[in-house]
Amino acid sequence: MTSKSRLHERRSFLAGLAATLAGVTLQPVASVIAAESQSKTPQFTANTVNDIAKALSEHPFIPPMQVPERLLKLDYDRYRQIRFNPNAAIWAGSKTKFTIQMFAPGLFFKEGIDVYTVENGVAKVIQLDKNSFITPGSDLSDLLAQLNKVAGFRLHYPLNTPKYQDEIVEFQGASYFRALSKGQNYGLSARGLAIDVAEPSGEEFPLFRTFWIERPANKADNIVFHALLDSKRVTGAYHFNIYPGDTTKLDVKATLYPRTKLNHVGIGSLTSMFFFGGIDRPDVPDYRNAVHDSDGLAILNGQGEYIWRPLNNPKTLQVSAFVDKDPKGFGLVQRAREQRDYEDLQANYHKRPSAWITPTGNWGEGYVVLVEIPSAQETNDNIVAYWRPKQALEPGTPFEFGYQLTWPNDSPLPSGFGRVRRTSSGIKLFTQFPQVVIDFMDLPAGIKPEDVHITASVSSGRVLETQAEPNGPNGLRVYMTFDTDGAPLTEIRVQPRSQGKPIGETMLFRWLPQ
Repeated sequence: MTSKSRLHERRSFLAGLAATLAGVTLQPVASVIAAESQSKTPQFTANTVNDIAKALSEHPFIPPMQVPERLLKLDYDRYRQIRFNPNAAIWAGSKTKFTIQMFAPGLFFKEGIDVYTVENGVAKVIQLDKNSFITPGSDLSDLLAQLNKVAGFRLHYPLNTPKYQDEIVEFQGASYFRALSKGQNYGLSARGLAIDVAEPSGEEFPLFRTFWIERPANKADNIVFHALLDSKRVTGAYHFNIYPGDTTKLDVKATLYPRTKLNHVGIGSLTSMFFFGGIDRPDVPDYRNAVHDSDGLAILNGQGEYIWRPLNNPKTLQVSAFVDKDPKGFGLVQRAREQRDYEDLQANYHKRPSAWITPTGNWGEGYVVLVEIPSAQETNDNIVAYWRPKQALEPGTPFEFGYQLTWPNDSPLPSGFGRVRRTSSGIKLFTQFPQVVIDFMDLPAGIKPEDVHITASVSSGRVLETQAEPNGPNGLRVYMTFDTDGAPLTEIRVQPRSQGKPIGETMLFRWLPQ
């Protein structure tokens, strides 16, 4: 086929798609897109999803198809009994190292989406039959087969041992996804895009409504797939390249096409749970030492400063914005890595992954935003972190971004640079003044307390005293006593320095009335 023919075919596809979308009333948009992309462009290319997202952005949002009421009314236990049949997994029995299994729609997952496989440049929608899902009743199997829609999918790969395909990545619900590195259990999640988090007008939840998964070569240890994001005010084309391993990584590239002006978007959005631990004690007695999927927000800002912000389960909604330009990285981190840090024998919180975002290129001016939502139970994801660009996204102007998302056990720090291992608080003995205690580990070898200068400040009130003492090999315990002078909140900043340079993370914390 000549380049002129390809151009004509592409223009015909876009014209046909626009005409079809203009008259859509009942058919799900995803099905229309699938039909058009198959009939007009037999070859799936790197531009296919971008073309669809751009064309779709020029028309009003049409919600995806709602699944039948029968599935929505399933209770939690019955829904949990629906499992994908491993024998029906995509590429099961082939030589490729990856297989795909589907999630059934129903209960909380109200929208049905389409998943395609791409082989030799040709996209084919995944077809379900009555044997695709193991269900508590044949009527449910028949219903799911007739629906031929899914709530999401998961990828399997021999991560921990060569002979067993572990679940490594899961996409399910809105634009949520999560992944695992070797030896980890699921914990926090990521999102393709966040819109208007914690705004009084309410949050908008974009969704991935169609996926195209490329079949990897037999010996390949990575897999590529694409996703179409859609929402009331924006569409988007996403490209994922996944490399499972000791530290699993996802390379993400995306182009957003706003339908209307977007003042508040979250790029590299992460969602986690923090119930109690560290400075934040439980409100009611609990036999465990801590309960959380993440215990801190870590930032490497554009100036090269390493920041550690312990998480909190506040009494009222708290939003913190860390102003920056061209950030080098940020993430939600699960730093406590021993079971004794939690004393929970079932949840295995010490095996939950961290997530670290490394921007591709320069992201310009904006904010790393941390949202802490009050939660009365550990089943709620009450922590959100993301990058918010300073400039609004304008309709008619594509917005491109990229980042690498890794799932390590901790945030990256230079060798011999102190990391905050633990934070706690109390009242200084024989006074009524609050005291914060910070334990640093992995400081430069041979560092002595007398060689360390502690810089400390509070946004309201005054610092009364700082003190440091040895705490194990290359460790240091820092005490900071302060007076809030009755302020409703106080921003605390503590950093260890030696010879005029930082030797550890800058600990930031928002002190709220107890």
